Amino acid sequence: MTMANNILKGKKGIIFGALNKDSIAWKVAEKCHEEGAEFVLTNAPIAMRMGEINELAEKTGSQIIPADATSMEDLENLIDQSMEILGGKIDFILHAIGMSVNVRKNRAYPDLNYDWLEKGWDVSAVSFHKVMQVAYKKDAINEWGSIMALSYIAAQRVFPDYNDMADNKAYLESIARSFGYYFGKEKNVRVNTISQSPTMTTAGSGVKGFKAFFNYADKTSPLGNASAEDCANYCVMFFSDYTRMVTMQNLYHDGGFSTTGVSNEIMDIFLDDE
Repeated sequence: MTMANNILKGKKGIIFGALNKDSIAWKVAEKCHEEGAEFVLTNAPIAMRMGEINELAEKTGSQIIPADATSMEDLENLIDQSMEILGGKIDFILHAIGMSVNVRKNRAYPDLNYDWLEKGWDVSAVSFHKVMQVAYKKDAINEWGSIMALSYIAAQRVFPDYNDMADNKAYLESIARSFGYYFGKEKNVRVNTISQSPTMTTAGSGVKGFKAFFNYADKTSPLGNASAEDCANYCVMFFSDYTRMVTMQNLYHDGGFSTTGVSNEIMDIFLDDE
């Protein structure tokens, strides 16, 4: 446990994707509130009907603005209303949304439904560009603001059951780098992605064999899997002024998984077979 230090005092932001208490975005909202930030919560209308976001809004003293992150009209309304509610420009945005219809419907990667592919691609990656484009054109982000999106190491490595979400995350990271250049050069705003450990969220648990892979990653990582709470703390740091010169990066937050070839715990499983 960490004590709140008010490192986000005076900061204002928008948090996408808080669905329920297992959501990383939910934990981020709680931590941002503890550290003194004010923010607007947003999610797609259908996701909000499924979730418990009203409870989070009450707990953090936040307002909720429903928005389809693939709709430019909704995003323009979201940015305008957020600035009105928060009293001016904002300091941070968290993009914590992603979806694959192919994964949900168990459609294998060599046999993708391309209509589903495009929908997932739009929600998971292109929406990040849309959010930033609206914020950029409206000059909605304060100087030295911070924009973050949640990614996963499947953007760089093959995890077969992660399916077309791997492509979505690769595109998401590319968008962060490309838009990060323009936001940095012209606005002094930073843009990064966090490549988080497998995390027991509603979205994560929808991936085939997720529990087995969660355990595999936990045994591979020297520090074990990073929890949603740990990820929230990491996000808070990147919303703060302590990371002002970090931009266009994909930051691994995975207990060392990304640089570990094999662990003794994994080797022991195979040694037992000899």
